[in-house]
Amino acid sequence: MKRDLDRLMEARGLDTLVVAGKMLGNPALYYMVDSANVGWGIVVQKRGERPTFVCSPIEREEAASSGLAVVTVNRYDYKELLNEESDLLAAQVELYRRVFTDLGVSGCVGFYGVEDRGSAWLLLNALDRELEGVEVFGEYDQTLIDEARATKDAAEVERICQVGRRTADIVGQTVEFLQSHRVRDGALVQADGTPLTLGRVHKEIDRFVAEQRLECPEGFIFAIGRDAGIPHNTGNPGDLVMLGQTIIFDLFPAEAGGGYYFDMTRTFCLGYAPPEVEKAYRDVADCVEMLAGAYEVGAGARRYQEMTCEFFEGRGHPTVATDPKAEAGYVHSLGHGIGLAVHEEPFFADIPSNTSLLQPGHVFTCEPGLYYPGRGFGLRIEGVFWIDDAGVVRNLTDFSKELVVPV
Repeated sequence: MKRDLDRLMEARGLDTLVVAGKMLGNPALYYMVDSANVGWGIVVQKRGERPTFVCSPIEREEAASSGLAVVTVNRYDYKELLNEESDLLAAQVELYRRVFTDLGVSGCVGFYGVEDRGSAWLLLNALDRELEGVEVFGEYDQTLIDEARATKDAAEVERICQVGRRTADIVGQTVEFLQSHRVRDGALVQADGTPLTLGRVHKEIDRFVAEQRLECPEGFIFAIGRDAGIPHNTGNPGDLVMLGQTIIFDLFPAEAGGGYYFDMTRTFCLGYAPPEVEKAYRDVADCVEMLAGAYEVGAGARRYQEMTCEFFEGRGHPTVATDPKAEAGYVHSLGHGIGLAVHEEPFFADIPSNTSLLQPGHVFTCEPGLYYPGRGFGLRIEGVFWIDDAGVVRNLTDFSKELVVPV
């Protein structure tokens, strides 16, 4: 959480952190300015002090909604600076010099945010070389901002829950849309008698998402039959919507403008489910129930991936635990944290470098699945869980898990 930033800075030996760049696609900056609607900015936080938000003068009032101290680049004669300097890199270095001098920044400074790799390399090297008294600090894997974002406060959880409720509404609307069609020769048909295709369903889902004032920056998954057996197959638009085939609907929308995500998957068959699908689905549903009762504060996240593999192997399914290259059975990791990115800490991969421990404030997915593309089906159930301040694990996903949808 943001209240942990000073502690995390001290642990890394940082005197100041800087989060900068364009806002769009930059969750670290969005996080620091509490979703203020600006296009660009620099946040400077000295350890133990209130952060300062350096922004464009035309966005000063929107920047003030962040609750941070706001300074515009006019204070540093930025327009004149752009005319005086020979190139943009030199102008950026001089802007940082003036900002740091004004705010009394020195010592070890950590830089965060999203920028082109080459541009960032050039800028950070220039700052390290040319700013006297400043040591540039960077992180490659889990950064300070990642660690802070991994645990959510009550306001963040409520925003995630709001997106979750709207996500469930979209899934419900999609099911109702499917049920509104007639059946002919084992397939859904439209009012004009033409078959209903996945492409038509995808368009309807896009409309439902827009009506909920959400967006899907990373798309969504609505796949049927054999394609449902490939975990990240988004679905072939030309496929027909057939009865008795598994449909995986994985929806992970966010607040419009780069806000908080939700992530939910349901698998269903229209009309009926073949016996082998019913059996495999029961295995997945039982696995979800087992895991929901096993999450606890202080447990290693990777242990739950081990438990999932043990469970499925006990039911006769191959897993990545015994065959890391498995492409049938249980073939992926169990889940991930969710917040300003659809995938963030904690992660549940069973690898030695994963030392994450579950703790209050974590919001994460649980998404076991079984995939048999050669047998024409795939199954996944996904919900979002939150560990509250008291250490109680709460399920934030409220939607039916029934396999068969009547038509």
